[in-house]
This record gives sequence, structure tokens and C-alpha cells, in this order.
Amino acid sequence: MQTFQNPIVKGFSPDPSICVVGDDYYLVTSTFSYFPGVPIYHSKDLVNWELIGNILERESQLPLADVTHSQGIFAPSIRYNNGTFYMITTNVPKGGNFIVTATDPRGPWSDPYYLDGAEGIDPSLFFDTDGKCYYVGTRPNPKGVRYNGDWEVWLQELDLSSMKLVGVSTKLWKGALRDAIWPEGPHLYKRNGYYYLMIAEGGTGFDHCVTIARSKKVDGPYIGNPCNPILTHRHLGSNYPVRNVGHGDLVETSDGSWYMTCLASRVFEGYSNLGRETFLAEVIWENDWPVVNPGVGKLEQVQEHKLPLSPVESLNPQIQLDQPLDKRLLFLRNPNMEKYAFDERDGWLRIYASQHTIADIASPSYIGVRQQSMWYTLTTKLDFVPQHNGDEAGLVILQNDRYSIRFVAGLFDGQRELRVITNYDGEDRLEARVVEDSNSLILNIKGDCQNLHFYYSKDGKDIEVAKNIDAHFLSTEIAGGFVGCTMGVYVTSKVDVTNSCYADFQWLKQINMEAESHETKKVKLHE
Repeated sequence: MQTFQNPIVKGFSPDPSICVVGDDYYLVTSTFSYFPGVPIYHSKDLVNWELIGNILERESQLPLADVTHSQGIFAPSIRYNNGTFYMITTNVPKGGNFIVTATDPRGPWSDPYYLDGAEGIDPSLFFDTDGKCYYVGTRPNPKGVRYNGDWEVWLQELDLSSMKLVGVSTKLWKGALRDAIWPEGPHLYKRNGYYYLMIAEGGTGFDHCVTIARSKKVDGPYIGNPCNPILTHRHLGSNYPVRNVGHGDLVETSDGSWYMTCLASRVFEGYSNLGRETFLAEVIWENDWPVVNPGVGKLEQVQEHKLPLSPVESLNPQIQLDQPLDKRLLFLRNPNMEKYAFDERDGWLRIYASQHTIADIASPSYIGVRQQSMWYTLTTKLDFVPQHNGDEAGLVILQNDRYSIRFVAGLFDGQRELRVITNYDGEDRLEARVVEDSNSLILNIKGDCQNLHFYYSKDGKDIEVAKNIDAHFLSTEIAGGFVGCTMGVYVTSKVDVTNSCYADFQWLKQINMEAESHETKKVKLHE
């Protein structure tokens, strides 16, 4: 029997939602404060995924000014009906719940249809067999929130011609427990005469889980599965290497098989720097209830798979920083594109310094990729002449505005140096520095799980700057929030407002070393 390895989408990829069109599968995930928003992946086998675009690629679709790292886009859901793809999501706090549509999943996607009266978060759409479309979402208890997380799942018909909610809204379910907290990520399905409502509950941390209820009518009443939760890892203890399992979505294949995509966090030496990633599990039905990974009941690292595997082309780990931009590249909030010049120097991206830093709730001069492994090398080729004290350019590993690590060249107290700087809870700490006045350098960060090593290349020689810098604080457990780390290039100036300060970057390279000698030893999900 053929097998695959979880996670199926590595790195910061929470809240997966999936739909099928014939033998083609499409998957989307949350992006929070990053731009462009909502990556869309395509697969033929549910295992090998190709990033085919980003759904929200215009500021008119995705305003992100002043949002924090864990605001912005929450829990997108993708569905297909009668030749049209629908993606519905929440922009917190910029306008609430909205829908965009496309006839080609690669885009272009429409501008948002904002939904009046659609309070709450985590919306999804359900297309019934009678032609009606329903909005299903979550909202605070309308009778008054009695405790933190006292929310409910609700339903209302959606008129697709006007993109407006019509009729009355109906409470469907509050979750499996009597005082369940944070019923989220609801999805409706229909099978064998039942409507199924599957949700996440328990919060996004250790107690996260997937639960399900069913009804003979779309508007209920919904009766919970007596075997709830149908998937969780909270019973496995705090030392289990995969935690926070939840937020599932079901999909049926053309041969009648069922699978669930869900999120989970891999833990490395006790910490989850990569954030929440996308996993896949098999589903069977017993007594008209779903059973996840039957006989196992938890996510497996290596899992059997029934569909014929259809590998996709491997991506070049070295991203040329030119146009059209590689689909993997991300900005923080809406970028000021005047700071990014693609035609000033052939084969290079010139990034002009911003006075905004990565510690500001703003749009710094930063472009990066999702961190996908704890064993990696991150490299860039840099050409930079700082103009003022405090000018700096180089590499950044970014968790949020208060937790990051920078490896930068710059002018500090009148002297040109390379510095390794950690930012812990908003406070910069100088970890290492060397005097270096060369303009052209190759900067390297080597990740060895939670230990980072920093060196640069000059005239064909590698020169060490720092080693064994602890990276555990770049994790959800320390930094909080909903995001994983991104890694990229960055330029800032404390005083420059005339664009005299800039840095040229030729490429950004992330080489992941996911060999058996590393991750299978560190992350063993199932024996």
C-alpha cells in the first residue's frame, strides 16, 4: 500500500478548507496580516499540492492597514457550485465577513461582497440539493455572553443573485459540551438523508478538537455524535509531538472515499515555531457517523493512501526576486510598492528603506516566505551601503512585532557592522556583532531545530558571526497569537525619508533538510 507523510502543507497554513471539482481538489488557508491573502493550492491526490495563486491579491480585496499579526484574514472556506468558485472569510477588524468569486481558481477573483448582518467569524457556505445556498457562521451568544467563548453556530439563507442574507437566522448548535467554548469553523454537508454540522471547539490551543452533529433538516435540531470529539490530541498529553488538532473540513473523492483536512501544530523541543500546519486523515462512516483514521484515532505522520499519487514539480528553493513575483512571497500588511523597484538593476530587487520597522504595526520594507522546517538554511545575496546611523538591511525571522531575530548589515554608532539581534517581548538584544565594511555579502542563517547559527560569505570564505542562538521564543507558546514564522529580507532607516537608503537583493533561498535523520527522530506521530 502506498503512503504519504503529514503535514501535507508545511509551515504556517492554518484553518484549511477544501473543495472538489471532478478529480481536482482545491485548498485554502488563513493568512491573517500577510499580503497577498489566502493561498490557493491544487492537487490531484490530496497529498501533493501546488500553490497556484493567492485569492486576495489587491488592496481593494484585502485592506490590512493597522491590523496586528493575528488580525486580518480568519478561516477562509472554499466551495464550488454551478461553474463558480466561492471563497468566504472574515477580515478582522476590516469590514467583517465577505465573499469573493471566480470561474477560474487561478483568478482573477472578484472584489468582496460584504454581507450585512453576518456578525461573528469563520463563515462557510452550503449549497443544498434544492438549489438554495446557506451561510453558516459563528457569533457571540445573542442572549449575552456568560463566559469567555460563549458563542454559537448559526444559519441563514443567502441570496446569490444579490449576495445578501435573507429570511431569519437560526441557532444550530453550541458544541458537544454543555458549556463548550469557541464553537468555530463550522461546515455543513449532506449525506444519506442527514445534514452534518462539523465544527472546531475548545479554543485553538491544547484543548482544540473536531466535533460533529446531524439533523434531518438543514435548520435543525442538530444532535451531537455520542462519540464526540471525533478528532483531538488533547488526551495524548503535553509531551506528544503534535498538538492543537482541530478545524477540519471533509471531502468526498470520486470513488466514494472520504478524507478530512485539519490543522495541527508540530512541536520541536516543546515549542511550535512553524505555527499551525495542514494535515490529512482518512474518514470512514459507521452508523452514519464519521470515524477519523479508524483503528488509530489520531493523526499519523506516515499514513496509507488509496488515491493514485500524482506528484507535482518541486519548487526551486532559490527565489529570484523579480517580476512576476513568486507566489510564495509575502508582504506584511499592504505593501507600499514604491519601496520595491524591479527595474533599477538587472536581476536584483532594490528595496528602499522604510522608517517603519518589523516591530511597528505598519507596512515595513519586508518580503519573505513561510518557514517550513526547523532544519534549514536561509540565504540571501545582499548589496548595501548604509547612509545613516541605524540604517540596516538583511535577513529576518519574524514571529510577530514583538518576537523576531535579525541578521543585518548596517551603520551603528558610526561604524559598519554585521549584527545578530533578537527581539524578545518588544526588547532588542544584541547577540553578536562583527566589524564589516564590505558592500556585497551573502548572509546565511542555519537552523538546527531550536539552535540558529549565523555566518556570512565574503570572497568565497564563510565567516561565523554567532552560533547556538536559541529560537524557542519564536513560537506560539511564547509569542502567542495565531501565526507561524516567516523568513525574509528587510530594510529600514531611522531618519531617511528621501529614498537615499536602499539595499539590493538578488535572491532569497530557503533550503529545508527534512531527512529521516532529522524530523522522523524529532516528530514521531505514530508507531
